Amino acid sequence: MTSLLQQWVTEQAERRPDATAVVMHDARLTYGQLEAASNQLARMLKAAGCERGDRVCLALPKSPVAIVSMLGILKADCIYIPIDPSSPVPRVAKIVQSGEPRVILAGPRTASLLDGLLSDERLGKSASVAWMDTERLPGERFNPAFSLGDVQRASTSPVNYRNSPGDPAHILFTSGSTGTPKGVVISHANVIHFVNWARRYFGLGPADRMSSHPPLHFDLSTFDVFGTFAAGAQLHLVPPDLSLLPNALAEFIRASELTQWFSVPSLLSYMAKFDVVEFNDFPTLRRLLWCGEVFPTPALRYWMARLPNVTFTNLYGPTEATIASSYYTVPRCPEDDRAAIPIGTPCEGEELLVLDEALRRVSPGEVGELYIRGVGLSPGYWRDPEKTQAAFLHNPFSSDPADRIYRTGDLAKIGDDGLVYFLGRADSQIKSRGYRIELGEIETALNAMSCLQECAVVAIPTHGFEGTMICCAYVPRPAVSVTPAELRRELAKVLPAAMLPSRWMAFERLPRNANGKFDRRQLQEAFANHETVIARTT
Repeated sequence: MTSLLQQWVTEQAERRPDATAVVMHDARLTYGQLEAASNQLARMLKAAGCERGDRVCLALPKSPVAIVSMLGILKADCIYIPIDPSSPVPRVAKIVQSGEPRVILAGPRTASLLDGLLSDERLGKSASVAWMDTERLPGERFNPAFSLGDVQRASTSPVNYRNSPGDPAHILFTSGSTGTPKGVVISHANVIHFVNWARRYFGLGPADRMSSHPPLHFDLSTFDVFGTFAAGAQLHLVPPDLSLLPNALAEFIRASELTQWFSVPSLLSYMAKFDVVEFNDFPTLRRLLWCGEVFPTPALRYWMARLPNVTFTNLYGPTEATIASSYYTVPRCPEDDRAAIPIGTPCEGEELLVLDEALRRVSPGEVGELYIRGVGLSPGYWRDPEKTQAAFLHNPFSSDPADRIYRTGDLAKIGDDGLVYFLGRADSQIKSRGYRIELGEIETALNAMSCLQECAVVAIPTHGFEGTMICCAYVPRPAVSVTPAELRRELAKVLPAAMLPSRWMAFERLPRNANGKFDRRQLQEAFANHETVIARTT
């Protein structure tokens, strides 16, 4: 029985070494090659001083090399921290400072990011660099511990590792309300529990050809990668630039002969908007899965009407509960655009609790806050016991002090059918383009701008690509003239693209409620009624 994530690849390499494991463009890796290359990297990481529990930053774009790197890090008894290569240097620096990696893996496409990180003396002294490419490193600041050429000369024989199932496999940094990203620790056992359930439920096997659309710093990618390897299937890495090309994305599914597609629903809505799916399209596709936000029913009906032979499953779960905690396979195409799609029933080993403010169960039909209990719960936030204790509570229905529940911050109800329905956020955290975003982190960055007197960030639902649209209301300082385009350009220096507001509105004074706080509901209504005030220029 597999107890560590990297063991799935080793097992597949022993059984079927010549079977294709990873595909991207014209590059292919077999399970035998994946096993050998990850062994080589593990040896180099150990030689560079990596020990059990050390962190290694994965500052690489999605690629076969990045997949090899994930496995090599685990085989070195280390924890990988995937970095968004498109994020601004100041944000990545916060993650690196928090994670304190022993090594940062980088390559040509992240050279400028690495250069920015190493310009900070604290980061440059604490972490070594491994250059995962055969090209010569640019500049004088880079002094790598080893390069890809060194890795390729290392022994391919198996390495001994000492990790246990409860050890962290990776740390996923999500948006934090204070402006500092939060590191969610995910163990080997967390992922293995979900993958084993999913493999049985979906019937995954060696004949499958699985999509890998989300970036590697997004938790959905964990299932893509390790679900594929557990099944001995093929992992088809979707080039990031296809996400804005709906016709090319549809052609990718056809040409790759995918059997499973998994993504955030905003992308599926985007493809539906451009009507790129033909009737009885994608003849090899068997399953379409989504997670991360609500899939608008009109777009779901579009897909289901065109693909009658495909099963459609809604997965729900925050990063803190490892990929997904509940599922609902839609039995038939909804007849009404207003039909609500439930998040369904718990995955094996999980439990969904809808509770009131006193942590008592609410009656069916009543609205409460959603809590999760079970095998997927993260050990907590990286080096932040205060946030961990606030989010991971003792289970009030258990006498076991180790029995915990996670407070999702989502509102939900149990329907007459016994299924759980998601009703929205209870706080300022939203999902946009599948990313979990704290509006407070955006406000923190905006409030740091000297040109603004005050600002508030709200979100409004949309059926467009964003899923939820981020809107910024602002008041310039007296005698200061500033445009939305200028604000967005400055904000892009410290926040990733997914967190940039797409709608802006200037005020003389922001509206307040009776408590003197910003009247966010009034601001939401203002943006909903003034859809032309948009700034998308970079």
